[in-house]
Amino acid sequence: MSRIRSGWILPLSFIVALLLGLLPLPEMLQPLRPYWLALVLAYWVIETPERAGLGLAMGVGVIADVMFGSLLGEQALRLVIMAFILQRFRLQLRFFPVSQQALAIGGLLLNDRIVDAAIHWLLGEPRLPWNYWWAPLLGMLLWPLIYVLLDMLRQGRRN
Repeated sequence: MSRIRSGWILPLSFIVALLLGLLPLPEMLQPLRPYWLALVLAYWVIETPERAGLGLAMGVGVIADVMFGSLLGEQALRLVIMAFILQRFRLQLRFFPVSQQALAIGGLLLNDRIVDAAIHWLLGEPRLPWNYWWAPLLGMLLWPLIYVLLDMLRQGRRN
């Protein structure tokens, strides 16, 4: 019963993450936008690996590529790389306190930015602005909030 009741949370969380990625921001704040999809994917891969894995990362990434108008497969590749690393170290991450998980997630988000910069460099696109590199730090700071929120929704309120 609990699984059926909470079955809507996974797809809804990705829809919200996609919408947050589309939310217009002022030009100077645009590079600071956290990678919401990666944060939501990280939660689901760590907590429910039977429901979230490389296939989900690929599917959500392709949908994001289409919605955001980016190179088809770019975000899919980035999310698959992140999901692969998370699956590899999932058991260790689960036992970290949320503050230490935030550091690991920050490292993964920084790795994602490096992959993104490499893709842009290979395509001959201009270099990313320096403030673009602050977004992983913001994602790391948001991780505890996202983790607790999704965990409460997934497990329901405890008395």
